[in-house]
Amino acid sequence: MSEPAGRPVPARRRRTAPSAQEPDRDGPGFPLAAGILLGLGLGGFFDGIVLHQILQWHHMATSAGYPPDSVENLKLNTLLDGLFHAATYIFTLAGLVLLWRAARQRHSPWRASALLATLLMGFGLFNLVEGIVNHHILGLHHVNETVPRGQWIWWDAGFLIWGAAMLAGGWALWRRANAPRRP
Repeated sequence: MSEPAGRPVPARRRRTAPSAQEPDRDGPGFPLAAGILLGLGLGGFFDGIVLHQILQWHHMATSAGYPPDSVENLKLNTLLDGLFHAATYIFTLAGLVLLWRAARQRHSPWRASALLATLLMGFGLFNLVEGIVNHHILGLHHVNETVPRGQWIWWDAGFLIWGAAMLAGGWALWRRANAPRRP
């Protein structure tokens, strides 16, 4: 866009995008906490919908003495799965509230890479925390309980590696999105 002779182009019409966290121009950058909370929610929904319901690899307490071999155990696991989904819903709702509040304030233009970075960090963080706590510390369930028991550790390890890769990739993308632009 060319500038009219003698008149500067208003900030809202400039085509150059600032960094994701550049506070100098028009306000704060992309809200980190909002994206991470949304990523936590998406990670939880993926786990609950894909692994619990569609693939039926496990439920919340299938390795904690409540295998899905009776109606009573399925009732308990369904309740626990529902409470788990309610928690992921709360993460998602909190992320949306923070994003909405930030969007209604004066801010610099947000980069799509900042949103993607924070979603990856939140999703990866979900996998790491849920994997370490539920699979390894508490032993509530394992990623894929439909394979022989000796293979469970490999599925659990893969889940952690996947989470670490998403967290690291999101962090790298976030740093790149926040790097100062060269003129």
